Amino acid sequence: MNSPSARSTADAASAPATTGTGEPVHPAIDLAARRRLAFRWFALGLLVTVVAGGSWWWTEARNLESTDDAYVAGDVVQVSPLVEGTAVAVFAHDTDTVKAGAPLVQIDSTDARVALDAAVDALAHAVRDYRSAGADAQHERAQINLREADLARAEDDLQRRTAIAAEGAISKEEFRHAGHAVSVAQAALDAQRAAYRASAAHIDGTTIASNPLVKEAAAHVRSAALALARTVVRAPVSGRVTRRVVEVGQHVAPGSPLLEIVPLERVWVDANFKESQLEHMHPGQAATLTSDLYGGALVFHGTIEGFEAGTGAAFAALPAQNATGNWIKVVQRVPVRIALDPRELRAHPLLIG
Repeated sequence: MNSPSARSTADAASAPATTGTGEPVHPAIDLAARRRLAFRWFALGLLVTVVAGGSWWWTEARNLESTDDAYVAGDVVQVSPLVEGTAVAVFAHDTDTVKAGAPLVQIDSTDARVALDAAVDALAHAVRDYRSAGADAQHERAQINLREADLARAEDDLQRRTAIAAEGAISKEEFRHAGHAVSVAQAALDAQRAAYRASAAHIDGTTIASNPLVKEAAAHVRSAALALARTVVRAPVSGRVTRRVVEVGQHVAPGSPLLEIVPLERVWVDANFKESQLEHMHPGQAATLTSDLYGGALVFHGTIEGFEAGTGAAFAALPAQNATGNWIKVVQRVPVRIALDPRELRAHPLLIG
């Protein structure tokens, strides 16, 4: 009973497809139409891409210059001690990041402390001597008053004796003694005035703060305090420590290298462009850079600072000498310095090299 129904279903499946008008549709013709339509869309997309790319090249890319010959450069600050001594502690090591003013090396400060104590004592003595000189000057000034009084009495006595000597009331010997007393009193007054001037010369016209001896002693105190402070070697700049050579127990001298610090927030890029690429470059132009350290997804922004005074070969240790019979022209490269955005460097530090 079911066999005729199954056979009729199979015949219907194998019959060719028809359109709405009843005309058959051939699969090969439909596939060709689809291919033509896809090709048209592909050609249209390709044309749009070419036009967009050509427009971008004409307006932007043809004015851009690029190079892979570029290196990160920066200041390498050498840290050296200003005093002599033995390193008793080292607080920074390679790869450490330090802030400006951070202690790096401690030098034995025993001698510096002794020198500071001696300078402080010398200053105290200078202040005491100044005050003592002031007291001595006051004493000498008081002695002048006494000597002036003695001279006045001697002169009065001489005047009285002169008046009565004419009448013969006193002997000539007594009169001579009165005159001699005036001379002695005058000499004593002159000597006292000289002593006062000598005593007052130490303090005359000065105060404790302006007295030369006190100022000299104070300068020695400051020098000793500075020497003590310099036993702690501090970072002159913020950056990353590298090439540390100092060790605990090592005797160091002023100027000897201890370590180096690279301020990574102040690095720049030296990009070596061909001479033919520099025609339209000038300081102040914007630049974009990528680094292998972070990959091409991270873009740094910078500004052209300037151009070196010569090509890289001109400043080489062995400059090229082309005064030969066989010479081949080679386009030279000129280092172009590019300053980077400090904010980007703080977020993504670049290593020199």
